Amino acid sequence: MRLIADCTAVRVPATSANLGPGFDAFGLALGLHDRVEVRAVAGSTSVHVTGEGAGEVPGGEDHLVVRAIRAGLEYVGAPQAGLELRCTNAIPHGRGLGSSAAAVVAGLLAARALVSEPEALDDVAILGLATEFEGHPDNAAPALLGGATIAWIDAEGARAARLPVLHEISAVVLVPQARLSTTKARATLPGHVPHRDAAHGVGRAGLLALALTARPDLLLPGTEDRLHQSYRASVMPESVAAVERLREHGYAAVISGAGPSVLVLHSRASSGPAARAEIADLAGAGWRVRERPIDLDGARVLES
Repeated sequence: MRLIADCTAVRVPATSANLGPGFDAFGLALGLHDRVEVRAVAGSTSVHVTGEGAGEVPGGEDHLVVRAIRAGLEYVGAPQAGLELRCTNAIPHGRGLGSSAAAVVAGLLAARALVSEPEALDDVAILGLATEFEGHPDNAAPALLGGATIAWIDAEGARAARLPVLHEISAVVLVPQARLSTTKARATLPGHVPHRDAAHGVGRAGLLALALTARPDLLLPGTEDRLHQSYRASVMPESVAAVERLREHGYAAVISGAGPSVLVLHSRASSGPAARAEIADLAGAGWRVRERPIDLDGARVLES
């Protein structure tokens, strides 16, 4: 395997995992992107970051995108080189919007673009490698494939299926100032849940798939959760309270991934300035409110 290109650029979307009842399985790509430009160089590795994470993330070999590129090149047996990265980040860090999955997918996709046999690093391989970084594929799958996805792990590794999400579905993202690590959010979850809650989750997850693909009028019941969100109230009380207020007023609101951001799904027919204003008012002060379409493309190599 050879390096046949010395530069590439990739774009990767933010993602929201779980979507309520689809815990560790469902994910959605959002129209909010990180862009990474990669150049192979003879010298040492350097990383320049603007936007989200600037001045906070590592600037050399420890940077997550660099680590993912290294993993991708190693997987296909390609030679390593010094790397020069320019990252323009729009995905908030530590907010439950898939920033780490986006970084990993960006690095693996860049590795694919640099090598002589890109088919050796196909989507199945990228999803598997990303899952090794992330621990589960629920964010990596929509970041890679776009749209809505259902991901799982079986004896052969990480797998994902893409749902034909309706074009009319859009999202409002409420981003708080506070950050929260996935590890801390997961630590609040119990080892066991009541059978009735598990059964409830199975039914609602099926309803969620129907709502996303054919029946947007079912988004509110399809996003109802009993498996994880309420248990996380101790580490994100404002987020859980905002979800409860929004749902009481008919909005399909959920905790985005491990939080603390809040995602509101709706059809474009029910959106608009008045709805956004009501969502912001119900959420309360201290949130960045962003309306975003569903990203149907997923991670992409950009033309240089």
